[in-house]
Amino acid sequence: MFNFLGFMMNKLSIRLSISSFLMTVLLLMSFSALALDPVFKARFSDNAIRGYDPVAYFKVQKAIEGRSAFAYEWNGATWLFSSAENREAFVKAPEKYAPQYGGYCAWAVSQGYTASIDPQAWYVHDGKLYLNYSKSVQQQWFGDIAGNVRKGDVNWPRLLAGD
Repeated sequence: MFNFLGFMMNKLSIRLSISSFLMTVLLLMSFSALALDPVFKARFSDNAIRGYDPVAYFKVQKAIEGRSAFAYEWNGATWLFSSAENREAFVKAPEKYAPQYGGYCAWAVSQGYTASIDPQAWYVHDGKLYLNYSKSVQQQWFGDIAGNVRKGDVNWPRLLAGD
């Protein structure tokens, strides 16, 4: 005798399995297709480099917090500055002052991944700003700055593309 209820349950089970499989594949594809945000921003914030003034690293050789009164939108992030003068310098030449690798930890990028930063762990090398996760990670960075820059320059486009 034909078991209609069993037949329908089996058919429903197959459809659910196929649907679950397709949903999983689509979900995984969407995660792998996500490109990295081009500028490091702390969680729940649009402020680049934790709200620190990128121009101050060059002009006064210090990490100085920016102020919202001197904000500028660039490259998908809000950049804060400690003065109108610093904001205007950035507006005229953002690539000159913006940190390398979008402000992500330079050591991490040289190793093929990204990490957040401590704005106090910074270094200007060959006229470019590099930030690190911490002062202790920065010591590893200092071990071979030129080599880490070469590796970071190779890794950054791949990380940015989500590869």
